[in-house]
Amino acid sequence: MSQECCSSGNQIMLLPCSGASNVGQLANQAAVELSREGYGKMFCLAAIGAGLPNFVKSAQTVPQLVAIDGCQVACTKHLLNKNDVPIGAYIVVQDLGIEKNTNTILDPAQVEKVKDAVKNLGSRPCCNASEQSAQTRCCG
Repeated sequence: MSQECCSSGNQIMLLPCSGASNVGQLANQAAVELSREGYGKMFCLAAIGAGLPNFVKSAQTVPQLVAIDGCQVACTKHLLNKNDVPIGAYIVVQDLGIEKNTNTILDPAQVEKVKDAVKNLGSRPCCNASEQSAQTRCCG
């Protein structure tokens, strides 16, 4: 991965959780909005999970990838690891101080909070494992 692995642009693949909780839906909605705004492009996590070769290969070779999990169950992270897809940057919505519940009516302020966290990954150079925080795990 290049030194700009966390920079913004359409070469960023956004892979959000879309689980049946508020935090899963926040991850997904943030990725939808970031994609619409031109900050990366959403990609089909389900196709990677299904092991569809072209989707897996695309995820394995994309210059920049951001995985957005809703909670510590980390379905997105496990799915990518299972398919040998390197995770360039990683966020867990629940680590941003948002409590997990089953209410899928989303708070726009929380969507913005997730979007800001993803964008903040791009405002710093790539980091290694020793530089990762609980909220964001970049390039590791």
